[in-house]
Amino acid sequence: MNIIPNIETKRLAVKLRFSAEKMVKRQHPWVFSESIIKQNAEGGAGDIVIVYDNKKNIFLACGLYDPYSPIRIKLIQFGKSAQINEDWFVNKITLAFEKRKALLETDTNSYRLLFGENDNLPGFIADIYDTILVIKLYSHIWIPYLNHIVKHLITTTKCETVVLRLSRSLQTKGNLYGLKDGKVIYGTLKNEVVVFKEHGVLFSANVIHGHKTGYFLDHRHNRKRVGELANNKTVLDVFSYAGGFSVHALKGGATQVASLDISKQALDMAKENAALNTHTGKHTIIVADAFDGLQAWINEKKQFDIVVIDPPSFAKRESEIDKAKNSYARLAKLGAKLVARKGILILASCSSRVTAEDFFAISEENILSSGRTFTILEKTYHDTDHPISFPEGAYLKCGYYKLN
Repeated sequence: MNIIPNIETKRLAVKLRFSAEKMVKRQHPWVFSESIIKQNAEGGAGDIVIVYDNKKNIFLACGLYDPYSPIRIKLIQFGKSAQINEDWFVNKITLAFEKRKALLETDTNSYRLLFGENDNLPGFIADIYDTILVIKLYSHIWIPYLNHIVKHLITTTKCETVVLRLSRSLQTKGNLYGLKDGKVIYGTLKNEVVVFKEHGVLFSANVIHGHKTGYFLDHRHNRKRVGELANNKTVLDVFSYAGGFSVHALKGGATQVASLDISKQALDMAKENAALNTHTGKHTIIVADAFDGLQAWINEKKQFDIVVIDPPSFAKRESEIDKAKNSYARLAKLGAKLVARKGILILASCSSRVTAEDFFAISEENILSSGRTFTILEKTYHDTDHPISFPEGAYLKCGYYKLN
């Protein structure tokens, strides 16, 4: 199948600084432009780059060249040379699908099939919502290989429709060969809002205009866990976005659920998602800044059996790390004051620049400083369709604390 015309790519040979070479030997997928000390020709987007050992002149890894990014080479094959051809892509997609098979045996038809670097395809995301496949590209390197990849994604997943989403930076640079964000590149899309199932609970995703690919699939296990804990409980879902935790809690038998978010549009989605499922609990939405909303409830001496606080990434760049840590500290303290005795506080972070160790230490220190003691029920990380293969790939962490 031809989504775009065939694009010719060439092969480049490079050698790297010693420190970068060491990282490649550890199978780290990123090579920054300043790490390249020798390159035999100028590279175009998607050109295949062979990285050679400086001293022994032997193959170390190969990757794809990205002239638009400071991460100049995205590595896809380590240690043993291989032809980067259609068979190579078939193998990678098959391996990725095998890793997700156990999840598909549950009552779930939404999952991440390709998770960028962690599936040896840096900057390439493929999410499935029922019969709709949504591809999100973060790099030009994949455009020359799109025809091969999409063909085998369709064969593997049996999806009927493919939607292409493009990152903002991708849309502003280079030749996109007629591709644009939200383009349906295979099949037909009857409705941009797609209903899908997550452990038996129904949700919807706007695959054309929604964030990322339309929904955040990574918290699936934690949402299910909240549903299991929620029977006959009151629940507060902070930074609720489209109501993932809220809807699982309602479906799990919560008597009252409050969804708090600064975006009215997101909360409207939360209401719609709750309405897709049968439940008897009362669902309230609150449009407010999370910090202000939590403080207002503390002032009113309001408490809940379960409080879930799952903010967006607070540290997208290194300069924001300290501010992010302060925000996590404030949220842990505020959240602890809103949890009823013997209730549960659930704190999550999706900032990869704040390590799990630091996040849990900040959370626990600030629960204690709020005057509460706790028992750690569990700590969770990524769901099975978000495997991690390098340190920067790990971003999600979630702590469950039973407060005394």
